[in-house]
Amino acid sequence: MNIVSPVKSFTTARSSFRILDFLELMKPELTGLSVLTTLCGYYLATDGVFDVSRFLLVALGTMLVGGGLGALNQYIERHYDALMKRTERRPLPSGRMEPGTAFWFGTVILIAGIVIMFVYGNIVSGIIAATISAVYLFLYTPLKRITSWSTIIGGIPGALPPVMGWTAAGGELSAAAWILFAILFFWQIPHFYALAWMYRKDYARAGFAMLAVKDQLGTRLSLETVLYIVVLIVSSLGLYTVGVAGMQYVLAALVSGALFLVYGVLFFRFSGKAAEESMVKINQVSRRLFFASLWYLPVLMIFMVIDKL
Repeated sequence: MNIVSPVKSFTTARSSFRILDFLELMKPELTGLSVLTTLCGYYLATDGVFDVSRFLLVALGTMLVGGGLGALNQYIERHYDALMKRTERRPLPSGRMEPGTAFWFGTVILIAGIVIMFVYGNIVSGIIAATISAVYLFLYTPLKRITSWSTIIGGIPGALPPVMGWTAAGGELSAAAWILFAILFFWQIPHFYALAWMYRKDYARAGFAMLAVKDQLGTRLSLETVLYIVVLIVSSLGLYTVGVAGMQYVLAALVSGALFLVYGVLFFRFSGKAAEESMVKINQVSRRLFFASLWYLPVLMIFMVIDKL
């Protein structure tokens, strides 16, 4: 009878779970989005021969920066994550990982990512990577418990990855780069507002000063959502005016933007009413708005790329 195999299997299983814990620390959804938007900016700014190796190294640098920030954010907020149902099973609040391990893991890969952006991107993209890190860790993260304006401040590091990709490909900080920034910035707010409304009880339990926590009937939150989506649609058309995208992109931006706006308007329509039926409806609409935001951005980026082919 082989008694070694079960021991090896158990060890392998524990190793697999540990790898998954490190991946979870890196917030793969947010990091993946940052990588995609960075690469989109890189591709749009590329003029002439496409450097695949540099493209992949920029992707790696972005992944390490995003992953490092995700890990350090979870290290800082581990006690608050333990108070929220949505985050209580993360590696740190659940006790599966020691805080020190997460801290050093995040620090090392964050520094590595910034170095890669300096070396294989350029000085400008490296400075942007460092700026993203500083604003995210030292402004956005602590301000989440102080003011609802933290969401707006958090939109800055979230909107800089495509600019970082643009400059890494040799593009200047031109109007096109800042239009990409505007698209990501104005997209993030309604996206996060919908998410914050869905989990407002969790945020309230952990003491986060989100607008969704303060605005209990969703009146201001939903109105701002509509306004940000309108500005987003206008901003998205800027790529056509500067010659980066063509009519296919414009049509896609208008159609997807209009559909996104419909859910924003529905969110506003059902807000401001304390009746249980209305609250149920606005909760349903906020979920649909959130998923609408998830498909809006990829559609936009796909047509940006198609128009450049």
